[in-house]
Amino acid sequence: MTPPPQVPQFKSPFGRPWMAQTGAASAAGGGNKGLKGIIAGGITGGIEICITFPTEYVKTQLQLDDKNVKKYNGIVDCVKKTVKASGIRGLYRGLTVLVYGSIPKSGVRFGAFEELKKRNMDSKGNLSAGQRLLCGLGAGVSEAILVVTPMETVKVKFINDQRTANPRYKGFSHGVSCILKEQGFRGVYQGVTATIIKQGSNQAIRFYVMETMKDWYRGGDPNQKVPKLVVGLFGGLAGAASVYGNTPVDVVKTRMQGLEASKYKNTLDCAMKIWKHEGPRAFYKGTVPRLSRVCLDVAITFMIYDSFMELFTKVWK
Repeated sequence: MTPPPQVPQFKSPFGRPWMAQTGAASAAGGGNKGLKGIIAGGITGGIEICITFPTEYVKTQLQLDDKNVKKYNGIVDCVKKTVKASGIRGLYRGLTVLVYGSIPKSGVRFGAFEELKKRNMDSKGNLSAGQRLLCGLGAGVSEAILVVTPMETVKVKFINDQRTANPRYKGFSHGVSCILKEQGFRGVYQGVTATIIKQGSNQAIRFYVMETMKDWYRGGDPNQKVPKLVVGLFGGLAGAASVYGNTPVDVVKTRMQGLEASKYKNTLDCAMKIWKHEGPRAFYKGTVPRLSRVCLDVAITFMIYDSFMELFTKVWK
């Protein structure tokens, strides 16, 4: 009797033979890497925002300052007027919104990066320059769509509301309910295009610089530990690079998410009107407070994140 023909075994076109041969998948943390990134990132985000929020508040106030109706004459003047009008607590106006958003934002960002990194690294656990950039871009786009756009829109509206003679929002829940009632779901997704561009470019630059610097320090050996102070230094450099790389996008995003966003047709129209009425220098409003905040922010974030990932590697197999 003729034996039945054998059906060829299916072989995935996405398989990586080197993983089976070297055990690199398990070394990288297997399926837990992304989950560890989400949890470590979430904890990191909550701690970091509580430390750096006042500089974020000042940056947003300066960016919302219209050339024709100027309210502040720089960083110090903004701080003085805010404290005089509302006390020290005034510098933390809108913090609740960011605390609610920073935990999932940071979790999504690092979780997405770890997952993308796991899927693209070579047999030694390293990424090429292009892969670092793309993994960072993917992390930024993910956080922009899932968390950052609604969070930032509500935050900017809260801060903008305080600038009026009679602030309307009495708290987080009241403010969000007012926005949804008056503007609908679209009211918390204003400036989504600018936010995707901002967060995508932000994280592409930050992760590229950070991963490149760490790879340089380790000499290509992914198992070599980088001291936390060195991680902080690299994080500060990564933050500075991202500030100068995308502050114009951040200014447009802030305007698109403010209470007067209705005067702009779309993101491009907003950019064109700023250029026409306020000149190119307007695109770099708030750079100094943003630079100080972001450098501190990114340095702290990566130091805390690396610490938690090292801890998880030891206790969570």
